[in-house]
Amino acid sequence: MRFIFYIILGIVIIYWVRSLSKTGGNAKRAEEPKDNKPGNAGNGYAKWIGGGLGWAFGGPIGGILGFAFGKMFEDMKGGIYAHKGTGSADFNVSLLILSAAVMKADDSVKRSELEYVKDFYVRNFGLKAAEQYILMLREILKQEINLQEVCQQIGHYMDYPAKLQLLHYIFGLGQADGAFHAAELDVIGQIASLLGISKGEFDSIRAMFIKETDSAYKILEIESTATDEEVKKAFREMARKYHPDKVSHLGDDVRKAAEQKFQEVANAYDKIKQERGLK
Repeated sequence: MRFIFYIILGIVIIYWVRSLSKTGGNAKRAEEPKDNKPGNAGNGYAKWIGGGLGWAFGGPIGGILGFAFGKMFEDMKGGIYAHKGTGSADFNVSLLILSAAVMKADDSVKRSELEYVKDFYVRNFGLKAAEQYILMLREILKQEINLQEVCQQIGHYMDYPAKLQLLHYIFGLGQADGAFHAAELDVIGQIASLLGISKGEFDSIRAMFIKETDSAYKILEIESTATDEEVKKAFREMARKYHPDKVSHLGDDVRKAAEQKFQEVANAYDKIKQERGLK
């Protein structure tokens, strides 16, 4: 019975999104920031709704989205919509739900956290789309999130480079209010474990946000006792692993975020070279 409900709801929502894309897709395009690429700012919202529903329905993510969409049917009268593919759709659906899980961890959703999420979408999709993402996030925050079930579903559909980028994003969210709380770090650790991210890679991304005396070595996933050749080898391996091209299939928005992580790897290597006097 529940499965039938999701199928019916999915058909209704997809029909709704497509009908709105015909009437509202071009109406307010001029309002988007001029520096965005054509079609990027205005399609962020429906890009992952239309695509993400294809894999979300029938699982725990479908249950969370089903409620949120039901509420948005009552509240939303229009916007900028378009139907796109599913590569970046999967990532953005996952990003919103895991954002909600981290934000709820310390029983206090802060304005700085909401602004962090909104800023991400403003930069990548434009202001109008970002406001719609935040509406969706607010509804997801009202739901109980079974982290294990959600991460299992994400893990089944998302490739490993995308999982690493997702972890990098939620670490940034945890730091949005200026400090990490133990409960937030615990949830982030659970997410990493459930997504199958190795301890070394978790520690590497953690070190990009929580600076310690050996952070540069942790970012490169080596010990401070490593030889100069081991340092150089580690950097080459990390550069390949975290190159932005690894997540280019998720869209320009995710690639931009990946470039920041890649730069952290380069900065860590430069710091070690300077300390050791390496060329």
